[in-house]
Amino acid sequence: MTEINSTAAGLSSAEAIRLQQQYGRNELIPQKKEGFINKVFHIICEPMFLLLIAAAVIYFILGEPRDGAIMLIFVLGIISIDVIQEWKTDKTLKALKDLSAPQITVIRDGRETTIASTELVPGDVMLIHEGIKIPADGLVLKCSDLCVDESTLTGEAECVWKLSRENAEPSADYWRKDYCYAGTLVTQGSGLILVDKIGAQTEYGKIGTSVAAAPAEPTPLQKQTGKLVKTCAGIAGILFALVGLVTYLNIPDHKLGDRLIESILSGITLAMAMIPEEFPVILTVFLSMGAWRLAKKKSLVRKLPSVETLGSISVLCVDKTGTITMNQMTVQETWALDGDEHSLIETMGLGCETDAYDPMEKAMLEHCERHGLSKEQLFDGKLVYEYAFTNELKMMGHVWDRNDRLVIAAKGSPERILTLCDLSDTDSENVSQKLEELSKEGLRVIAVAAAELASEDSIPSNLTA
Repeated sequence: MTEINSTAAGLSSAEAIRLQQQYGRNELIPQKKEGFINKVFHIICEPMFLLLIAAAVIYFILGEPRDGAIMLIFVLGIISIDVIQEWKTDKTLKALKDLSAPQITVIRDGRETTIASTELVPGDVMLIHEGIKIPADGLVLKCSDLCVDESTLTGEAECVWKLSRENAEPSADYWRKDYCYAGTLVTQGSGLILVDKIGAQTEYGKIGTSVAAAPAEPTPLQKQTGKLVKTCAGIAGILFALVGLVTYLNIPDHKLGDRLIESILSGITLAMAMIPEEFPVILTVFLSMGAWRLAKKKSLVRKLPSVETLGSISVLCVDKTGTITMNQMTVQETWALDGDEHSLIETMGLGCETDAYDPMEKAMLEHCERHGLSKEQLFDGKLVYEYAFTNELKMMGHVWDRNDRLVIAAKGSPERILTLCDLSDTDSENVSQKLEELSKEGLRVIAVAAAELASEDSIPSNLTA
């Protein structure tokens, strides 16, 4: 851990400036912007473009300026397509980056201040809460029911409950419960985090560094076109030599200078037939069409040859979460003890946060909408009281005043929710059987319950009261 003298009171502005000079900005590896001339130069250096330029030069030498100009127009057209495609993709990515530029609240000079996350330094104390994407690695100083989605790093869809460093037990696990990581999302609770690592030193940054350090290898398409160009050039060279020699021998009555010029021109003319001038144009057009189709499916293509590379994949090794699966929870089945599915779904929605970040609550609210209960309909009443979810109770609840009715809606683990319900032996047995049945199907079971209150004076201080 970085040795930084900081407490829950945070840093002073002077210390923050000094530490930023020492550690730099909280950024991943900055992208070096490639100039227009460099982009054009890299495109021209492709074998197919060199072939077209060579063909244009030869046409001019042979006294065919019109054909040479057509070749150059082809070159300019293809370069334009490549540059425009890359420019549009870069523009979109930059817009997305600017749109997602986050801010974070820190304690500096003894008071809460909102700064750009790029200005974070080791030793800062940042305040995180539900919905915040954590911008740096750090130790948990204090937390209240802090739950974090770490699937971007670990691939695990289940959120992790965090503990303060005083309450955490020593563990040999790489991913710590008293530590928060950059790039992860707070789904519930709040916390006070002492920044330890920023930028490329974070676990998230190490991934970016590894990706940036990967060697740039030519794509299969570039290898194939390079091989084709060499083959065509080799055959053209042989034809040039043979035709030139045959022509030289067939015109013995010409002067030596005229024989040489005639032989060279004849050899070049036949060799030109071996140059596939149309191939680069057709290839670029079809790759551009592929990139356009991918863009319609919300996939950005920066380099056109990657379209062909993607189509050449025979085996794709990926992490399951978020790739083969969608990293999204969905409600698969509902069951009501009294058979009233509509009331069950309504209670489930009322038990969720009005602005949900937890994947499970999002899935529940989406299920409500699919059954005709929008957020506006669910939350059209007054939220009177809230019972926060805790890792110990494993349940939460809301008290709503809706249509002159005071209703408690609670949800959580079945074991805890059932302790709040007054069920007969028969009902308890039915519930237990259904729980076992759903669990055997591999489903995550959440129980919901509701009760009406006579007045606000009768609202219990906690769910177990």
